[in-house]
Amino acid sequence: MKSVGTQNQSNREAWLENTLKQIPSNSRILDAGAGEQKYKNFCPHLNYISQDFAQYNGEGDGKALQTKKWDISNLDIISDITSIPEPDASFDAIMCIEVFEHLPEPILAIKEFNRLLKPEGHLILTAPFCSLTHMAPYHFYSGYNRYFYEKHLADYGFKIIELTENGNFFEYIAQELRRLPSVEKDYTDGAVRFGLIDYIAQRWLLRTLERSSKNDHGSKELLNFGFHVHAVKEWQRLQ
Repeated sequence: MKSVGTQNQSNREAWLENTLKQIPSNSRILDAGAGEQKYKNFCPHLNYISQDFAQYNGEGDGKALQTKKWDISNLDIISDITSIPEPDASFDAIMCIEVFEHLPEPILAIKEFNRLLKPEGHLILTAPFCSLTHMAPYHFYSGYNRYFYEKHLADYGFKIIELTENGNFFEYIAQELRRLPSVEKDYTDGAVRFGLIDYIAQRWLLRTLERSSKNDHGSKELLNFGFHVHAVKEWQRLQ
């Protein structure tokens, strides 16, 4: 019960760190939608270049979930992700981590990644399967399932070599159940208060979800935190 629903980020970061270690040393990698460049520390063996549109400031429009602070002072490239001012085939690898839900035109980003990558270049993607509104107004989609990646990566010249679910149905529900007290505090009139009985009920449900997750037989196909995707460029997308 202590861990059920809490490992979304840690699972993703462990996978990302391990995947980046597989990229050959001195490869030129683009962190597309890098934001605060929190994954730069996973790339000491790589020639790391960061890109972001640099319009989010932590406050956004003040609605839903905001980061409050957001430091974009050290970016290498400031541009739209669908039009990055770098030559064709100029990167050995691209990573784009938890960004696609913030893009008005994510398929055009895939097209741009095809242009920027060398043949056999690596594309490393993650995005939520389902997500609450965050960083508004720059939040355009609630999430992506496996069929999005299988369809659009193939259409734009990529071969998927790994497509892994992060978590499962029970883990996702547990994550959101843990969020209940803070959402209740922020979005009710104060007459409703998360009390002792609510706490006991939450603990009981989390125990049930933990048991179900341990005995899971494929609920990740219904819902999960998101997919970890590693693909390679097979052919050049025509403009």
